[in-house]
Formats: sequence, C-alpha cells, structure tokens
Amino acid sequence: MLGSQPVSTKAPAVLFEGEELIYNVRYGFIDLGQVRIRAINRVSETAFVGYYGKAKIDSYQSIPFVDLHAIYESVFDTSIFSRKFLGKSKEDKDKPWDFSRYRFDYLSNRVYMEKGGEDSIVFKRDTMEIATHYQDGLSLFYYARQQLTAGETKNIPTFIKEQKVNTIINFRNKRTSVEVDAIDYPVDVVEFDGTAQFVGIFGLTGDFEGWFSNDEARVPILAKMKVIIGSVTIELMEWKRTGWVPPRSSN
Repeated sequence: MLGSQPVSTKAPAVLFEGEELIYNVRYGFIDLGQVRIRAINRVSETAFVGYYGKAKIDSYQSIPFVDLHAIYESVFDTSIFSRKFLGKSKEDKDKPWDFSRYRFDYLSNRVYMEKGGEDSIVFKRDTMEIATHYQDGLSLFYYARQQLTAGETKNIPTFIKEQKVNTIINFRNKRTSVEVDAIDYPVDVVEFDGTAQFVGIFGLTGDFEGWFSNDEARVPILAKMKVIIGSVTIELMEWKRTGWVPPRSSN
C-alpha cells in the first residue's frame, strides 16, 4: 500500500513558513499578470506532517480581452507529495468561481474528487484509484525546488484537471547565472528543463525551462514556458523570506 511507505517528518529548506514569492508573467513585451505564491503554515494531521501553501494568479487589469483569476491551495507532506488540493478559477472577476477539490488517500490507494461552481456548489463527486504518490499544480512547484540538484531526469506523476498526467523534468544540475529586473546583479542559479504533458493556467503546456537560486532555499528566479499561442517568461519581482539574499554569481 502507498501509505505504508515511510514519510519524512523533517521539513526540507524549501518549505519555509511565511515565504512569499511574487512573479511577473510576460508574453513578449506585454505583461500579462502576476503570480503570488505563499508557504503559509505548517500543519499536523493524523497521517502526516506537512505544509499548507497558496498561489494566487491574476491577469493585469490593463490587458484587454483577458480577465483571468485562479487560486490554488495545497496541503503536501514534508516529502512533498500532495495530500489535499483546491483549485479555483474564473475568467471574469464579476462571475463566481469554478472549483476542483482533491483528497489523496494513499492508505486506500484512492483520490477523492469534487468538482463544482458558483463558489461552493458541488456538481460532481468521483473516486479514482491511484498506484503512486502524486503532485498537484502547486506542490509540483515545491517538489521541483527540492529535487533541483538531483542530476537525473524524473517522470513525475501529476494530477491535473481530474486526470493522471506526467511532468518530465531534466534536473541536470547545471550551474549558470541569470539577470532579472528586481535584482541588480547576476544571480547564481541552477538550470533545468522539462515537458508538461498537460494544459495549465494561461494555457501553459509542453516544454519549459527554469532557473532556481543556487543555495539552500532554491528560490525560483526565472522560468520560460510554452503556451498555446507561444511562450511566456515568469520572473521573480518581489520576495519575503527571512534572511534570504539572492546569491550573487561570480561569473
């Protein structure tokens, strides 16, 4: 049984309570929106110890014909496997939210799903058998940070839109440097690339590249991702993490 596998109770450094990271999403020269990701607090339940994280995604008001909003809430254990997930989205700020809610029960090898709309009305409930541990749309963000220096390709089971899909990431442990507007010097980073075999927010799908800070925090600094209409750049613009300073590249 999946639940019989040991799960660490020691939190890795990437799970830092109170951390808040804010990103600008850009398509070419056009700023599309903002992503705000927070590791809010540590949680303890009967089956595991973990963290509750939240991501808020909003298109900018200045963008014509685009009014996109999404909220991801995830509870994941300290081994960074998803335990609970809530995804909410709407394409008009004046309309109610559609939502999907998952609960992963690794003891029974099942995921329990609810899908609904109008903020809180459940339209459909379902159950699906699972044979491995999964990532959701937010826990995957922290899993990639934890595995940054793995030096191998990982095929990561991911649960998106009530479907079992895969995220392939080549953790090549390649050290390099990048520059972003919010930091006035080149940042020492570790580079990776991969493929998302699903369609996510902003139409994200297919190939992507990422550059995370080359330190214990492994903070995502820059990412480039394919979307249905081309590609977008996601760039760190603000952060709150006590004691963290972006590592300066010596190159």
